[in-house]
Amino acid sequence: MTLEDALRGVWRQAMAEGATEVELEGRRFPVRRTHTANLLQVDFVFRGESLRGLEQNPRTGSRWAALARSGAKVMQFLSSGRYIGAVVDEKVTLYGKPSARRSGVK
Repeated sequence: MTLEDALRGVWRQAMAEGATEVELEGRRFPVRRTHTANLLQVDFVFRGESLRGLEQNPRTGSRWAALARSGAKVMQFLSSGRYIGAVVDEKVTLYGKPSARRSGVK
């Protein structure tokens, strides 16, 4: 399973299917809501790295928020507090250097 597959799988289960937990590589992780903005949040592990999927807040000024306001289902993904990618309606966008994308999470 690639990082792209993992992010897409988490997005699909949490955002598209409305699951209360996601399953990834035989492990289950709860889907929660943030306290302040009531956004979906999933903390999960992929290849030994702790990651977080966070529903895009449509009330911000980013291009991702504009997509969310237009009805797209957008989830951002973080590793160690840094954004590593996003999934919008099953399309994965990874941030950072291409070589880092191929080798794993960072």
